[in-house]
Amino acid sequence: MALGAEKLATCDPIWSAMHDEAKKLAAQEPALASFVHATILNHDRLEDALSYHLAKKVGGDDVSPMLARELFVEAIEADPEIGISVRADLAAVYDRDPACHSHVQAFLFYKGFHALQCYRIAHWLWKEGREGMALFFQSRISELFDVDIHPAARLGRGIMIDHATGVVIGETAVVEDDVSIMHGVTLGGTGKEGGDRHPKIRRGVLLSMGAKVLGNIEVGEYSRVGASSVVLKSVPPGCTAVGVPAKLTNCAGAERPSQEMNQVIEDTDYKI
Repeated sequence: MALGAEKLATCDPIWSAMHDEAKKLAAQEPALASFVHATILNHDRLEDALSYHLAKKVGGDDVSPMLARELFVEAIEADPEIGISVRADLAAVYDRDPACHSHVQAFLFYKGFHALQCYRIAHWLWKEGREGMALFFQSRISELFDVDIHPAARLGRGIMIDHATGVVIGETAVVEDDVSIMHGVTLGGTGKEGGDRHPKIRRGVLLSMGAKVLGNIEVGEYSRVGASSVVLKSVPPGCTAVGVPAKLTNCAGAERPSQEMNQVIEDTDYKI
């Protein structure tokens, strides 16, 4: 291995793995070789590849891909946390999704990952007081990926949004690190109330497909919300909430539900 390759593998193992995977993909699928080179192999850093890839998707008639990329680069350079979060999100998809067989698959093709990274740029714009541009990107993300995340929402690292279709996350929602979110999940309000009105999802939570968590309530760390459940009251740490309205079960808790991805729900014990 050349010295440059050794340094790449040591300093940035996610990017190194992606680079190797991209080379294999280009060789296996010659029709995709130009796409893979333009998107990954022609770049020196994961951040550069990401800004190129997302700008090509988000850019259009209103905001050109070139201008979109300039905005993405500005955000990524100003906030190193974005790059750290991108790598944690890629690792989360690769580790938790049995359909994902490489980092490069998630990076190139998974719209949940794309929507989450576009949100990260929009969130930076929102914090910088550029609310109009942030909302423009929110609208584009919704149109392109069927994922609606308000740019003021606060999302941590190591998040997986699997399949992603129909995910809605409201303005004052908080999603902490290492959370897994399936398709059709809503983190919403309960009506027209203002102020802090959306859920707080703590570390390591698993939100199964179609789950609705409504209001300024807390889903405690390492808990689960079952498929199609409607949660209207806070869930203690380590519990499972299931049903309409949700009831609690299995409060002994799983160690790492968001990473185990076990969505099998036992009988309920008592109401919230």
